[in-house]
Amino acid sequence: MCDKHQSVSGPQLAALPSRRRKLWELAHACHCPLVGVGMPLAALRKLVGKVTGGTVVAGDYDLHVGVVTECGARNRLSEALQKELDRRYAAVLQRFRGAKETAQVAALWQAAVANGDVAGAFWAALTHARCTQELEEQLCRDLHMIQHQAGACVRADLARFNAVIEENAHLMRETARLQQRHAALQQEWQAERERHGAQLMQLRAQVVGRDSLADSLRHELEQLRASLPGLETRDRLTQRLALADARERALRLQIQELKQELQQQAQTRARETLADTTEPDSAPPPAPAELPSVIWLAQRTVLCVGGRSGNVANYRALVEQVGGQFSHHDGGLEDNVARLESSMAQADLVICQTGCISHSAYWRVKDYCKRTGKRCVFVDNPSVSSLARGLEEAAI
Repeated sequence: MCDKHQSVSGPQLAALPSRRRKLWELAHACHCPLVGVGMPLAALRKLVGKVTGGTVVAGDYDLHVGVVTECGARNRLSEALQKELDRRYAAVLQRFRGAKETAQVAALWQAAVANGDVAGAFWAALTHARCTQELEEQLCRDLHMIQHQAGACVRADLARFNAVIEENAHLMRETARLQQRHAALQQEWQAERERHGAQLMQLRAQVVGRDSLADSLRHELEQLRASLPGLETRDRLTQRLALADARERALRLQIQELKQELQQQAQTRARETLADTTEPDSAPPPAPAELPSVIWLAQRTVLCVGGRSGNVANYRALVEQVGGQFSHHDGGLEDNVARLESSMAQADLVICQTGCISHSAYWRVKDYCKRTGKRCVFVDNPSVSSLARGLEEAAI
């Protein structure tokens, strides 16, 4: 095709006009593809309404046919369409202006077809001064085939678009399901967080009790060390040194076993509860635990706060075995919590069993002993052996 157009030279080239052709000067067969490709329907409807001074109510096809008919002659509509096409495709017109021969125009048109930008190139090539009748026919044939291919592409794109819509609906349903699952997991996580928070508070309370015991033991150890030079007899000095060593070993052992006790606490409580509940009521109380010979209460009063009611007799026997007087308060389960402070005021030592008292009673005991300096030992398990270890730690 390029060779055919390159043959236009000499007298034939001189016969071609030197200016761009107008819209109404083109062949009628060019108007239909030019209006259909060069002007979008919305822009075409707006242009016609502006020229006619009213609102265009015709359908898209009727509007297209009417504009194509008006392009056959010079009138207000064809002139307005000429200006609009020149304005819309000014850059393309500038590129085609450099073509001096028909072959160059044809080459620019083929490049535009290859790039898929044919609207502006079709207008610029048709109106170019070097566009011959053969080139004009070739342009129309090329555009006709391009429109066929575009229609096939549109159908393929429509099929893909419908598939995308269906996939999007499936993804929306899947997203809704995942959102519901996420909400359920969020609720489970919140419940788990609250449960861990309650466990953390309980563990902190236990750590506070152990810290209080450690501070008390350190203070007493310092007092013992300060009083060593003033001891009257060697036996008493030896006894106190042995007692200090025993307390120090017990403190170190408690610190080492703290993590293991916290992990095994739930299992230990369950086993002890099962053992206590399976004991018959008529069975005689077990023999009190043996305490080191260095512990002697010397008629001092020991107040036991909390513990199981079935073990109160064993608690009393254990305290009286080492020469003490026993007093008990159940920690607010049946006894009045208001009488707790009066009971602590009459006692020389307070044993607080943290696992079997109310939170109110626990904080009353802790606050009172801190304010008054009353000796207080916190134990976890409501067993006789735990009470024995508490008396051994206190060592009054």
